[in-house]
Amino acid sequence: MHSSPTRARLGCALPVLAALALSACASAPRIHHNSLGMAMVRIPAGIFTMGNAASPEELARHFPAYDPARLRDLADEAPAHQVRITQPFYLMQHEVTVGQFRQFLAASGHVPESVADGTGGYGFNPAYDPATTARGDAFEGRDPRYAWNHPGFAQTDAHPVVNVTWNDAVALAQWLSRTEQRRYRLPTEAEWEYACRAGTSTHFHSGDAPASLSAVANLFDADAAAHWRRQPQWQAYALPADGQAFTAPVGQRAPNAFGLHDMHGNVWEWTADWHSDDYYAHSPTDDPQGPAEGKVKVRRGGSWHTWPLYARCAYRNWNRPDTRYTLVGIRLVMEAPDEPFPRPGATPP
Repeated sequence: MHSSPTRARLGCALPVLAALALSACASAPRIHHNSLGMAMVRIPAGIFTMGNAASPEELARHFPAYDPARLRDLADEAPAHQVRITQPFYLMQHEVTVGQFRQFLAASGHVPESVADGTGGYGFNPAYDPATTARGDAFEGRDPRYAWNHPGFAQTDAHPVVNVTWNDAVALAQWLSRTEQRRYRLPTEAEWEYACRAGTSTHFHSGDAPASLSAVANLFDADAAAHWRRQPQWQAYALPADGQAFTAPVGQRAPNAFGLHDMHGNVWEWTADWHSDDYYAHSPTDDPQGPAEGKVKVRRGGSWHTWPLYARCAYRNWNRPDTRYTLVGIRLVMEAPDEPFPRPGATPP
């Protein structure tokens, strides 16, 4: 089989562009603080390998406790393929916090979807037993008692907001774009994974071993597992206790080489892309945007209730755009043309 000229040229350019991206990682991150106090980190353009090339047998060496069927059920991560991010962009250093979302609601008048449609969200209830429900969901809902400001566990303004839909995330991005005269949006899947990896090719930006996550991620651990004793089969996947049974305030764990915190765990993060199982087989090399249409949007990164296998850089999960859940939050992109930043609050054209 002959490789295309484009693929061949990319193969030659990969070491050079990767070195440039890694050198950018090594320097102090360039950060812009916007009108909501969001720290936006400049991510350089570059090339990386997107997806997962490991076989189920190779995965089993790092995830021996998992049923082999789980390791085989990852086909939408393949084939691993080169992707070129052709333009730098800014990505939130942390996930959108409860406080930032509260400011957005007050300034914009937006009504979160869980409130607007009257059906509420999902929440933690210690008396709730997943075994008593048809779906066996880990959380109670939908229920009007639960929303962005009440997930059933304590949060401060420094915690990541949850129970927000993809549509809520888009509304936040659109409001910021109008307010600041600069385009905000959700990251594409490719941008998200590129930013998560930050020059690495391992399962996590911290390494291949789940044990490496303790310093960088708030995932399902012994503290969380203590609240699901009715599901003893989950205990085998719990990391050692870290003092956080639910969400953690953003930025408490160590960042990756781009200076981004919580890319693994804390809350799942919506992306712009529709999901398709076979998209990687025909994805373009440059700045892939995902399928043109679909029924579910991709979310990435895992949460405080996620097992390590499902928090890998390559793992893809998805939900309908109107889904609101106690594990899902937001991280936005701000596009980065090389021009001065407008004053926050300036009137858009």
